[in-house]
Order: sequence, then structure tokens, then C-alpha cells
Amino acid sequence: MAETMRAQRFYADSKRIAVEDVPIPEPGQGEVLVKVAFCGICHSDLSLINGTFPSQLEVVTQGHEASGTVAKLGPGVTGWAEGDRVVVAAGRPCEECPNCLRGDLSNCLRIRLMAFAYDGAWAEYTVAQAFGLTRIPDNVPLEQAAILADAVSTPYGAVVRTAEVGIGESVGVWGVGGLGTHIVQLARLVGAAPIIAVDVKPVILDRALAVGADYAFDARDADLHDKIAEATGGRNLDVAFDAVGLTSTFEQALNSLTVGGRLVGVGMSADTPSIGPTSIFNLFQRRVLGHLGYQNADIGTLANLVSRGRLDLSRSISDIVPLEDVAKGIEKLETADGDPIRILIQP
Repeated sequence: MAETMRAQRFYADSKRIAVEDVPIPEPGQGEVLVKVAFCGICHSDLSLINGTFPSQLEVVTQGHEASGTVAKLGPGVTGWAEGDRVVVAAGRPCEECPNCLRGDLSNCLRIRLMAFAYDGAWAEYTVAQAFGLTRIPDNVPLEQAAILADAVSTPYGAVVRTAEVGIGESVGVWGVGGLGTHIVQLARLVGAAPIIAVDVKPVILDRALAVGADYAFDARDADLHDKIAEATGGRNLDVAFDAVGLTSTFEQALNSLTVGGRLVGVGMSADTPSIGPTSIFNLFQRRVLGHLGYQNADIGTLANLVSRGRLDLSRSISDIVPLEDVAKGIEKLETADGDPIRILIQP
């Protein structure tokens, strides 16, 4: 193995990115070195570059949706072998907080996020904790496996855990991009009905119908509220997902809820929406829930669903760009060129 590799580097002081030669990292105790096959470009990556999210390191390799193969085992690693197909967890517990010290690693109070607190996978190799790896079945393409580490698992956590969507509940999804597309698919998988997609682009609304939405409405339609009411038999929505995070999408989703309905925020921005008058909020017994991330076990669940043909991610990979062209991939996502669901980097 060579001593150096190509990797993207983000410089926090200048907000500059560059693809450079850096040393191949050495896996430590309980870690493995993974040869990266694919790594997704996520809006949170853009948020680091544009300053919406504060940088935790002066220089860091970005990318947190990675699939690949085990290249080297660190000391003390068992149960894995070189060549195993894996997805890398997008975070690691601090192992120092009160929850970690009592063995509750999945509820770490100071979770360290990959590509923010430590180097990510827009690189030829990345280091991961062995207990955070997920084995990927041979019939699951590694490009689809990569996006399980956020673009699919985060919606899964939002639908199954935070929202606890039940069979027959009505669901609305505001913003049907990388997160919203998979919220639609997973809501259908758990039995939600009807599912209503809300966006501003006709091509995205058509795509939402193709992946499982029952209705697709323009967010700018003056009759949107009436159309949602009609589609739900006058009840409005049991659950609304805001996959954008803007004031307009948050408030529109909130005001489309039925009595006792819940809004789950998945998309993020610097906006500060309002819940409106507390009298109305309390009268309608609305609930607003924030959501972030997933549990590592979710990746295995989703890989199994893809392997068995229950979850189709064939439409989800919009483009693949070489690592050397990572700047072009970032620009494509930032400008929504081609309305991508997910763009991947291939080292």
C-alpha cells in the first residue's frame, strides 16, 4: 500500500476546499481502515462550507455517507476481514460523557460527527470504529449502500422513531429532495395513507408520485390547505415532515396538521419560524419534534430491505463525480442542477 492518498480538505479560516495528497491514516485500537468506494454529498456538507454550521477543526476532510471495503484491521479488531463490504457510521460516541461511561453509547451526549469533528470520506481511505461498521449484502450496490449512512437512515429514524408513523396515518412531506424522497418511500413502506408531497418544482412533484406519494401539490398554490383537507377526508395531516427547514415550509406544514398532529423537522437552516399563537397551538394539541440522525442498527435494517427488494433506491443516485471533481459535485448540489436526490463522490 502507498503511503499517501488523495483527499478533499476543507480549510475553515478561508472556507476553501482542495484535493491534496495526505498520509493514509493508520487504524488504531478497535478501528479499521476502509477503502472508500463511494461517498455522498449532503446539504450539511454545504452548510460547513458556507458557514451555517461552525467548523470544529481548522482543516478537515469532508464526507459522511461512505461505503467501501475493509482494507486493514487495527489492533484488537475481530469479526471483520479484509475485503468485507461495509458502510461506515457517520459519527462516533465520545466515550467520556455520563451516558458513554455507563455503556449507553447510542445515546452519547456529545456525539462526534464524521467530517465535522474528525476526518470523513471524500478520500481514497477513511478510518472507522469497527463496532460502527455495517456489513452490506453482496446484492446491494455499494453506491446505494453509501447513502444508507444518512440520506436514507435519517428519514428512517424520523419516520419510525421520532414520528412513530402508524398504519393508515396521513402524512405530508414538504421538500422532496434527498431527504424528502426517502421519507415518502419509507412512510409508504410502514403503511401511511395518504401520503402528500409538497414542493415547488413540477419535475420533483412528478418524481414524488413515482416513488410512492398519493398526491403531489405545489407549495405556492393558494388552495393548498383546501386540497390537503380534501385528500384527507377533511381531517388534515396526522404527521407533517419539514425536510427543508425554512420558515415558509415549517409554518405551512404546522398549519396543515389535524388535532393532535405532529410536525417533525428534518431539514435545517438558520431560519426562525414561529408556532403562532399559543392559544391555537394548545387548542389543536399540536406537537413539534426535532429530528437528527439515526441509530447504527438502522443501516443494517435498511440494507436488508434493499437486499430483499422491499426498498428501491435505484432512482436515488443522481450523479457520480470523481474525487478530483468534488467542487463540481458541490456546485451541482448547491445549484440543484438536475434536481438531484444524491450526488456521489467516487475516489
